[in-house]
Amino acid sequence: MSKVLIVEDSLTDKEILTLCLRDRGITVLTAQSAAEAFEQVKSHRFDLIILDVVLPDRSGFEICRELKEDTSTMQVPVIMCSTKGTEMDKFWGLKQGADAYLAKPIDQDELLKAVNQLVKV
Repeated sequence: MSKVLIVEDSLTDKEILTLCLRDRGITVLTAQSAAEAFEQVKSHRFDLIILDVVLPDRSGFEICRELKEDTSTMQVPVIMCSTKGTEMDKFWGLKQGADAYLAKPIDQDELLKAVNQLVKV
């Protein structure tokens, strides 16, 4: 069974993402900040990380870059999800190492397609 970390400070968005993935049999853990996310990453091995860009303590772009530079997490796929949905935002997210970039509001079919491409569910 796949394990996914959702790093999202919006309760509504976190619930939508969580329910969508759990309905597919995926184990979901959550974090609301960069600090919580890094604590989760230290404690668990994830098959995928879904990362918001705008978080209370750090930018999702920074978090993604740090995850991709760390040898213990560099192989973990990252999907960035944000209201920042311009082509430049997507370009920048992918440049930081994200494997996919989805604009909010999240299209659940698009999310599942990205998850299926990046993780063997």
